[in-house]
Amino acid sequence: MSAVFDDEPDVDDVLYADRPEWADIVPVPQYEGVNPLAPIFYSAEYKDATDYFRGIVKAGEMSPRVLELTERIIRMNPAHYSAWQYRYRTLLALDAPLEDELRRMDAFALDFLKTYQVWHHRRLLLAALRAPRAAAAELAFVARALERDAKNYHTWSYRQWLLAHFDAPALWAGERAWVEGLLAHDVRNNSAWHHRFFVLAFAREKIALAPGNASAWNYLRGVLEHTQTPFAALAPFVRLYTAPTLPVPGDVLDLENPPPAAGAQLPSVHALEFSADMYEREGGAEMGKAVEIWRALADEHDTTRKKYWEFRIKEALQAS
Repeated sequence: MSAVFDDEPDVDDVLYADRPEWADIVPVPQYEGVNPLAPIFYSAEYKDATDYFRGIVKAGEMSPRVLELTERIIRMNPAHYSAWQYRYRTLLALDAPLEDELRRMDAFALDFLKTYQVWHHRRLLLAALRAPRAAAAELAFVARALERDAKNYHTWSYRQWLLAHFDAPALWAGERAWVEGLLAHDVRNNSAWHHRFFVLAFAREKIALAPGNASAWNYLRGVLEHTQTPFAALAPFVRLYTAPTLPVPGDVLDLENPPPAAGAQLPSVHALEFSADMYEREGGAEMGKAVEIWRALADEHDTTRKKYWEFRIKEALQAS
């Protein structure tokens, strides 16, 4: 059996107790020194493997044969948290290729989508790899997994962790189009709707941390335009960033509209521009509010683009 997950492992039915190469390990029974009232009756193979697993943990051994042992246990019980955890620590200790571990266990993960430990293990591997390239490949794998079970909580949570942990523009770039495709296929997919909200919420959180970051505002605009959501839907959020000072904290934290971080430079030029565009889209009497904001940008808040704002004003007045 290999040191990493095989699609079709060569299962050896010989118990570890009967293998000469394991004679140096003293197995540790689960119920050593106790007499349980209602013991769990495991198969002979599982009891043998887990007894030897406790033995190698006690000895502190981390070797290729430990990977073989933990694989055997996990295949019998995919939810064995301790086996997964010790396997991960052993992979690191041996400096094993973590991307190989991911790819070689893909089929196993697809067979046990609802097992939390499968996804937690992948999360640990990705965090250790620290590579956006690996995260991109993992997003593609998650998409495959969701084709099998479009509403699996563990899979969706893992995808959101990948996006938030690596936070790379290349990873976010196709996310809104991807989730819209899922909704087009099944508009009743509540998990996809929740993910759509997550994408918006994450953009707002990034704006709260750095209101002057144009990328986050542009991404937020792109999501709204792609989903044909009116800019006015975010008016309560944007208003927090057009004020000259930080808002007074309320008794209840509004998670949908995170306020600017302490020390943020306000008002945000990008928030003012967003507000003006919102009023322009509404038209009619609201156009005057847009012109007022553009004048403030030209004369005070964004004088480097004074000519541009004056052009916007002129264009709006000619159209009205």
